[in-house]
Amino acid sequence: MDVGNRTILTEFILLGLSSDPQWQMTLFGIFLTLYLTTLSGNMTIIILIHIDSLLHTPIYFFIGNLSYLDFWYTSVYTPKILANCVSDDKHISLAGCGAQLFFSCVVAYMECYLLAAMAYDHHIAICNPLLYSSSMSDSLCTGLVTGSYIGGFLNAIAHTANTFRLSFCSKNIIDHFSDAPLLVKMSCTDTHVYEKVPLGMAGFTVLSSILAILISYFNILLAILRIHTASGRGKAFSTCASQLISVMLFFGSLLFMYSRPSSTYSLGKDKVAALFYTVVNPLLNPLIYSVRNKDVKEAFWKTTQIIRPQR
Repeated sequence: MDVGNRTILTEFILLGLSSDPQWQMTLFGIFLTLYLTTLSGNMTIIILIHIDSLLHTPIYFFIGNLSYLDFWYTSVYTPKILANCVSDDKHISLAGCGAQLFFSCVVAYMECYLLAAMAYDHHIAICNPLLYSSSMSDSLCTGLVTGSYIGGFLNAIAHTANTFRLSFCSKNIIDHFSDAPLLVKMSCTDTHVYEKVPLGMAGFTVLSSILAILISYFNILLAILRIHTASGRGKAFSTCASQLISVMLFFGSLLFMYSRPSSTYSLGKDKVAALFYTVVNPLLNPLIYSVRNKDVKEAFWKTTQIIRPQR
């Protein structure tokens, strides 16, 4: 569509990760393996939590929802990446690009809130263990997760609507997939107001979530230091170690991607960061919450023992 001397874009071309056909097939195999592993890993966590009564506790309720979000997060971009590796048609419509951005924002915002809720759960479990059962009631856990979902949807609607109020008239080439910083660089309208709105929304969500997590873990640290036995301190720390790793990976990649001014963007670094929080992080979370988790491993082996005789 022409407006004055400028052409308003209605579709984009996704370059993908490589233009070499042989390398593209190699990448297809790598990403297909990662995708299937991520789906099966997160689905395994969800099923184990559902069928094992010993995992029907608040923390595993949150972990199950985190796996559910990661299951969908990796499905926002990876199928399109796989299609681009084997297809000559690398176009994506404006609506398709908007859908990618919307659903990635939904899951990202939800995960911010959910990680903060999980930190609060750890805080209650370690700082007030005698009141844990009454404090982390089913209604509170459900309310925290529901609030995370609602907050994610509302933020994603505002973020996506604000992004696609811009007109895009630069080159219609996107380096890897539809993401807000890349789309802003392609805009032919003034982005100063735009950049303040998502910066305010994302900044408030991310920083408030990080603040809640830091407060929770500061109190947890004080509680751990008051534990007199080394074994008690070790057990308390191991309870929190998995989530700390997940938090650092998730928020670290998000802050790297979105906390810098647009003038400092580097396509190479941004591609790696974007792939990390959309493809790699959802793969790592099932490993983080299962390899070091005795309850999950016991539930897994118990389930395999039940299944084997039926074959």
